[in-house]
Amino acid sequence: MTQLNDEQPKLRIAADIGGTFTDVALIRGDLTIATRKVSSTPEDYARGVAEGILELVEVEGLAPSDIGEVMHACTVATNAILENKGARTALITTEGFRDVLEMRRIRVPRLYDPLYEKPPALSPRKWRFEVAERLDFQGNVLTPLDESSVLTAIDAIKAAEVDAVAVCLLHSYANSEHERRIGALIKEHLPNVFVSLSVDVLPEIREYERTSTTVINSFVGPPVKSYLDSLRERLEAAGLPPKFFMMHSAGGIVDSRTVVAKPAQIVECGPAAGVIGARAVMLEAGFSDAIAFDMGGTTAKASLIEGGALVRADDYEVGGGISLSSKLAKGGGYALKLPVIDISEVGAGGGSIVWRDRAGALKIGPHSAGANPGPACYGIGGTEPTVTDANMVLGFLNPEALAGGAVPVTPALSRDALSRVVAEPMEIDLDRAAYGVHELVSTVMTRAVKSVTTFRGRDPRDFAMIAFGGNGGIHSVSLARALGVSKVIVPPGAGVLSALGLLYADIETSASLALLKRIDQVDPDLVRNSFQSLSEQVATELSRELDGVELVFEADFRYRGQAFELPVPFDDGLNLTPEAATRIRGLFDAAHERTYGYLLAETPVEIVSLRVTARVQKGAGSLPEYLRRDQTPETTRSVYFGPDWGRVETAIIDRHALSTGDRQGPCIIEEYEGTTIVPPDCTAHLDAKGNIIVTLPVAAQATRHEAAE
Repeated sequence: MTQLNDEQPKLRIAADIGGTFTDVALIRGDLTIATRKVSSTPEDYARGVAEGILELVEVEGLAPSDIGEVMHACTVATNAILENKGARTALITTEGFRDVLEMRRIRVPRLYDPLYEKPPALSPRKWRFEVAERLDFQGNVLTPLDESSVLTAIDAIKAAEVDAVAVCLLHSYANSEHERRIGALIKEHLPNVFVSLSVDVLPEIREYERTSTTVINSFVGPPVKSYLDSLRERLEAAGLPPKFFMMHSAGGIVDSRTVVAKPAQIVECGPAAGVIGARAVMLEAGFSDAIAFDMGGTTAKASLIEGGALVRADDYEVGGGISLSSKLAKGGGYALKLPVIDISEVGAGGGSIVWRDRAGALKIGPHSAGANPGPACYGIGGTEPTVTDANMVLGFLNPEALAGGAVPVTPALSRDALSRVVAEPMEIDLDRAAYGVHELVSTVMTRAVKSVTTFRGRDPRDFAMIAFGGNGGIHSVSLARALGVSKVIVPPGAGVLSALGLLYADIETSASLALLKRIDQVDPDLVRNSFQSLSEQVATELSRELDGVELVFEADFRYRGQAFELPVPFDDGLNLTPEAATRIRGLFDAAHERTYGYLLAETPVEIVSLRVTARVQKGAGSLPEYLRRDQTPETTRSVYFGPDWGRVETAIIDRHALSTGDRQGPCIIEEYEGTTIVPPDCTAHLDAKGNIIVTLPVAAQATRHEAAE
């Protein structure tokens, strides 16, 4: 249960783990921000977090006791899935449904790839067990639970020495009795095994999605618990608050102790924190519609912000080469049906390895050099060329050190690696090889942006782009050209914006239940009572009275006969009059038409599930001021901007050099947190909030946009 501290802490500090760096940020007492980047420690991510926090505390002349709260986002759950390094997980399910994880949605994501192989189930078939029981969709018992079959399954699970068990029975969302009994038997006979019941994780219809989500919860449970316990111990040993808050995938924060029971909710917590920060930047910069583009060391992420509001989804897919929620591009990953910020993610980052396939074609990722051994130019063991090495060859990066001198580099190692793998085998010069890598990674990243724009009926040309992450400023203009975007915004502290986003988040949790009824025929009392029950549940999770939380009512709707839903606000959930039902029907029709291009005015609309979100205002209000460092002298170096411009002597400046007005490119803005590239045909200036605004030429946008299509 989340325990909240109503007293405003003296200082709040936030840490976000990335594939290469761990980012730390805090808001000082004078409302300026301070940041720190340290290398991630994959062997024990908790060590890197604690060390990064202590480094920033020391640099700021503070003591650990000055920190009142720690906010955190991590990639532990995500990495467990992507690397298939989660717990050994068994599944107990209804007789006849053992293979639902293999059957999935009966869909192949790569239609013209006859050699496509779907990723293996997170619970192997040998660890999936059937028990005798059966309910109908209304929860009526057709076959009583045979406890002897459950005990037989438990004996087999014990012999297999698995670490976690997921329980998902057919129609348990309508009657939890059988699942609860199985859970009790597991606890009795296997007290040290991590257990997830679908009625606790996702009490909604859709057998595959519910099973997959419950298995994910168990698969990531033990590694997440181990990590959080380790971090809690390290924080306490350092004199920092051992109680800390975690970001969850829907963009809110919860007490880290509640995450242990439902770890699947933090699978996309790091990217979610970045979008929260991007939204704060966008609103204060005067934009209402933007694409949040986050490129780090391992992956690139994109999310849409419309009308100043986050776009959320509850039907996500993680793994399979791209993590997303688009209904038009699914089938390759693992279904995660929990509330998430609608983020699309591809394996393309600064550490992504450059390689050639058997046909000689150039490829980027998804494998990454990470923090160790890192890109070749780091000189700590990496020998394969990466995107960072290509950018080093082009001259985009400081040839002496990155991250304000914290990471020394050797450009010659980048040149050697790229020559060996790309330039020499393809018989092209080194500059062309490096620029080809730069352009190819932008092409890969367009998949992420299109998944949240064109795949959802949105034109990216109608949006600005907010670029952040350690590599966001380097690749954002190339990506914007490919999409026809005219403005790129690079905020102060862009390289650590996901950490800063944690400081803007509110405390938030949600709960849902299945309710399959036509909206024009449902009993208003049933809807009211269901929403009331969910409201009490989420308020209890936040240790608040109902009048002490902000409640958001929502429902998933579909046309009768459809196999997918859309979420729509249900503001009249506690008072569903005929007029309210008509209005909500209209909202669903409009949402369906905008998403899919049509509506079915004569087809009945069904409620599929209800959801309540409870929110407590916690995040920082307006953006803090960015601490201006002393302006550094302007220098130059040779930079390759592609065949149209070749190598150009380019000004190397800091952010504050743009404060005098528009500056014509080429120039490169180097900062501690990251680098921003302004090509020769673009202009850049600094707005009142310290954001770099890069403007692309209209003619170039149109030409490149047409080429992309």
